[in-house]
Amino acid sequence: MSMNDPLGDMLTRIRNAQLRGKSTVRTPASKLRAWVLDVLKDEGYIRGYEHATDERGHAAIDIALKYADGRPAIRELSRVSTPGRRVYSGVREIPEVRNGLGVSIVSTPKGVMSDAAARAANVGGEVLCRVF
Repeated sequence: MSMNDPLGDMLTRIRNAQLRGKSTVRTPASKLRAWVLDVLKDEGYIRGYEHATDERGHAAIDIALKYADGRPAIRELSRVSTPGRRVYSGVREIPEVRNGLGVSIVSTPKGVMSDAAARAANVGGEVLCRVF
Protein backbone atom coordinates (compact mmCIF):
# COMPACT_ATOMS: atom_id res chain seq x y z
CA MET A 1 0.00 0.00 0.00
CA SER A 2 1.36 3.41 -0.93
CA MET A 3 1.42 6.20 1.60
CA ASN A 4 0.85 9.80 0.52
CA ASP A 5 2.03 11.53 3.71
CA PRO A 6 4.63 9.49 5.64
CA LEU A 7 5.36 12.26 8.16
CA GLY A 8 1.65 12.79 8.84
CA ASP A 9 1.32 9.03 9.36
CA MET A 10 4.11 9.06 11.97
CA LEU A 11 2.57 12.01 13.81
CA THR A 12 -0.81 10.23 13.87
CA ARG A 13 0.81 7.05 15.22
CA ILE A 14 2.43 9.05 18.04
CA ARG A 15 -0.84 10.85 18.83
CA ASN A 16 -2.84 7.60 18.88
CA ALA A 17 -0.26 5.74 20.98
CA GLN A 18 -0.26 8.50 23.58
CA LEU A 19 -4.06 8.48 23.75
CA ARG A 20 -3.87 4.74 24.52
CA GLY A 21 -1.06 5.22 27.08
CA LYS A 22 1.51 3.15 25.18
CA SER A 23 5.17 3.41 26.15
CA THR A 24 6.51 2.81 22.63
CA VAL A 25 5.25 3.01 19.08
CA ARG A 26 6.74 1.62 15.85
CA THR A 27 6.75 3.45 12.52
CA PRO A 28 8.40 2.71 9.16
CA ALA A 29 11.85 4.28 8.89
CA SER A 30 12.91 7.21 6.72
CA LYS A 31 15.50 9.94 7.00
CA LEU A 32 12.91 12.72 7.34
CA ARG A 33 11.13 10.89 10.17
CA ALA A 34 14.45 10.39 11.98
CA TRP A 35 15.33 14.08 11.60
CA VAL A 36 11.94 15.14 13.00
CA LEU A 37 12.38 12.68 15.88
CA ASP A 38 15.81 14.21 16.58
CA VAL A 39 14.14 17.61 17.05
CA LEU A 40 11.41 16.10 19.26
CA LYS A 41 14.07 14.41 21.39
CA ASP A 42 16.20 17.56 21.67
CA GLU A 43 13.15 19.58 22.73
CA GLY A 44 12.19 16.97 25.35
CA TYR A 45 8.92 15.70 23.86
CA ILE A 46 10.01 12.04 23.52
CA ARG A 47 12.47 9.91 25.48
CA GLY A 48 14.24 8.71 22.35
CA TYR A 49 14.09 6.34 19.42
CA GLU A 50 16.04 3.47 17.93
CA HIS A 51 16.22 1.82 14.54
CA ALA A 52 14.78 -1.68 14.24
CA THR A 53 13.29 -4.05 11.67
CA ASP A 54 9.70 -5.26 11.50
CA GLU A 55 8.44 -8.82 10.99
CA ARG A 56 8.97 -8.69 7.22
CA GLY A 57 12.51 -7.32 7.47
CA HIS A 58 11.68 -3.72 6.58
CA ALA A 59 13.44 -0.87 8.38
CA ALA A 60 11.43 0.62 11.24
CA ILE A 61 11.83 3.08 14.10
CA ASP A 62 10.76 2.36 17.68
CA ILE A 63 9.82 5.61 19.44
CA ALA A 64 9.91 5.76 23.26
CA LEU A 65 7.15 8.13 24.35
CA LYS A 66 7.46 10.43 27.34
CA TYR A 67 4.89 10.95 30.10
CA ALA A 68 4.81 13.26 33.13
CA ASP A 69 2.50 12.29 36.02
CA GLY A 70 0.63 9.91 33.72
CA ARG A 71 -0.05 12.61 31.12
CA PRO A 72 1.65 12.70 27.69
CA ALA A 73 4.47 15.21 27.24
CA ILE A 74 2.96 16.10 23.85
CA ARG A 75 -0.40 17.82 24.31
CA GLU A 76 -0.89 18.91 20.73
CA LEU A 77 0.74 17.51 17.58
CA SER A 78 -0.45 18.74 14.19
CA ARG A 79 0.80 18.69 10.61
CA VAL A 80 1.11 22.14 8.99
CA SER A 81 2.55 21.51 5.53
CA THR A 82 0.91 18.65 3.64
CA PRO A 83 1.69 17.08 0.25
CA GLY A 84 -1.28 18.94 -1.23
CA ARG A 85 -0.52 22.30 0.41
CA ARG A 86 3.06 23.17 1.20
CA VAL A 87 3.60 25.98 3.71
CA TYR A 88 6.84 27.95 3.50
CA SER A 89 8.00 30.73 5.80
CA GLY A 90 10.82 33.18 5.73
CA VAL A 91 12.95 33.55 8.84
CA ARG A 92 10.85 36.52 10.06
CA GLU A 93 7.52 34.75 9.45
CA ILE A 94 8.23 31.40 11.16
CA PRO A 95 5.22 30.91 13.46
CA GLU A 96 5.58 30.67 17.22
CA VAL A 97 3.50 27.99 18.95
CA ARG A 98 1.67 29.22 22.06
CA ASN A 99 3.92 32.29 22.44
CA GLY A 100 7.09 30.21 22.39
CA LEU A 101 5.95 27.44 24.75
CA GLY A 102 5.63 24.99 21.86
CA VAL A 103 7.80 24.24 18.85
CA SER A 104 7.38 24.52 15.10
CA ILE A 105 9.54 22.03 13.22
CA VAL A 106 10.99 23.54 10.05
CA SER A 107 12.79 21.89 7.12
CA THR A 108 15.50 24.34 6.04
CA PRO A 109 18.44 24.21 3.62
CA LYS A 110 20.60 23.63 6.73
CA GLY A 111 18.50 20.65 7.88
CA VAL A 112 15.40 19.96 9.94
CA MET A 113 15.34 22.12 13.07
CA SER A 114 13.10 23.81 15.61
CA ASP A 115 11.75 27.31 15.00
CA ALA A 116 14.16 28.83 17.54
CA ALA A 117 17.15 27.13 15.91
CA ALA A 118 16.00 28.31 12.46
CA ARG A 119 15.75 31.90 13.72
CA ALA A 120 19.22 31.61 15.29
CA ALA A 121 20.63 30.23 12.01
CA ASN A 122 18.75 32.97 10.09
CA VAL A 123 17.07 30.54 7.67
CA GLY A 124 13.47 29.91 6.68
CA GLY A 125 11.90 26.90 5.05
CA GLU A 126 8.94 24.53 5.00
CA VAL A 127 6.97 24.40 8.26
CA LEU A 128 6.42 20.67 8.79
CA CYS A 129 4.45 20.50 12.05
CA ARG A 130 3.57 22.15 15.37
CA VAL A 131 4.16 20.58 18.79
CA PHE A 132 2.93 21.71 22.19
